[in-house]
Amino acid sequence: MRTKKFEVETGDREAVVDITRECSALLQPGDEGLLHVFVPHATAGLAIIETGAGSDDDLLNALRDLLPADDRWIHSHGSRGHGRSHVLPAFVPPYATLPVIDGRIALGVWQSICLVDLNVDNHVRAVRVSFVAA
Repeated sequence: MRTKKFEVETGDREAVVDITRECSALLQPGDEGLLHVFVPHATAGLAIIETGAGSDDDLLNALRDLLPADDRWIHSHGSRGHGRSHVLPAFVPPYATLPVIDGRIALGVWQSICLVDLNVDNHVRAVRVSFVAA
């Protein structure tokens, strides 16, 4: 198994960040197997979606509707609505496992691996990528 860790700066805003290129960097020509991507945080997740055509903004808007940044959350330290970030991984899991064929992640034409982060209190996220050969 090969593995690497990298960081993503999400800043002080809600974010959907395409990390496909960084995840692909672990792969070598001819690799066949599975790529596992994991975000070791209690307040972030991974989504396989289209980006750049508004889907990333649509996802954030849907999450704002589903998980409002208000005072309803029992887990209430940090910024207003912080508790929703701890619920996020139940809807947007912190992991994804993808097939690798001939050294490339077998994503669909418009699919990207995206880090989803609603936590405005944590500006840098770690991502661990592991490749397991077939």
